[in-house]
Amino acid sequence: MRMRLRNLLPGLLLWLALPAFAADVQVGAYHFPPYMIKPESAEPVGLVPDLLAALNKLQTEYRFVLVATSTMRRYRDLQSGRFDLILFESPQWGWQDTPHAALDLHIEDAEVYVARRQSGRNQGYFDQLKGKRLALYSGYHYGFANFNADQQFLTEEFGALLTYSHDNNLIMLLRDRADIAVVTRSYLRIYQDRHPQQSADLLVSERVDQVYRHQVLFRPQAPLTPDIFADLLQTLNRDGQLDLLLSRYHLVRSAASVSD
Repeated sequence: MRMRLRNLLPGLLLWLALPAFAADVQVGAYHFPPYMIKPESAEPVGLVPDLLAALNKLQTEYRFVLVATSTMRRYRDLQSGRFDLILFESPQWGWQDTPHAALDLHIEDAEVYVARRQSGRNQGYFDQLKGKRLALYSGYHYGFANFNADQQFLTEEFGALLTYSHDNNLIMLLRDRADIAVVTRSYLRIYQDRHPQQSADLLVSERVDQVYRHQVLFRPQAPLTPDIFADLLQTLNRDGQLDLLLSRYHLVRSAASVSD
C-alpha cells in the first residue's frame, strides 16, 4: 500500500500544481468576419478566439469557452442561458429587449459601400442605392434599411443578393454580378492587404452605412460582471497586449477606453 502511495504522489503533486479555473464562462460567437470565422469548426479563428485565449492565459479565475451560435439565434441563446456573454454587439442591432447587462468596449468599426472602380465613377455613385444590385451578408442589420434584417424585406425592397461571405460579395462586384456590396470596414482592410491587385479595382465609399459601437452583453446570471470583465481587459492591456491584438484586425480603441 505504501508503495502505491509513493507512486501516486508525484502525479498528485503535479495535478495540484496545474492552474485551476474557478468558473467557466460560456461566450457566444457567430460567423462575423473578422471578429469570428466559423465558430463551429475545430480551430475557429478571428478576434474573439484570440481575445479569449489571451484572457485565459492572463488569469485562472475564469475560463472563457467558445459556444457557437448564429446571427438569427444569438439573442435567444443569451436569454435562454446557452451562454453567459457575447462580444462585439452594437446597439442598433435590436437586443435592447433581451435581459442583459452591458459593457461599452469603446471600440468602433463601420460598414462601408464598395463598388467596382470604373472610369468616371466617383463617390457620387453611392448617393443612390435604389435600383442598384446590392450584395449583402444574410442576417446582418444595415443602416440604409433601418436595421431591418429580414431577408424577404431586403430582397423585395432593395433587390438584395444575400450571401454568407464578404469575399463572395466582393467577387460578385469584380465579375459585374452586383453593383454595390456593404462590407465591414475592418474586414475590407484585411482583404485589401491580402489581395492588393483586386483592391486596386475596388472603389470604397467615404460614406459609411453604419458605425459599430461595440459592447459586451452579459446575461443577468453570468458568473462575472461587466466591471470584472473590464478589469480583465485593463490588466490585459497594461503591457499593450489588447492594442496589439486589435491592430492585427485594423481596430483601435477610442480615447475613453476600458483601459483608462
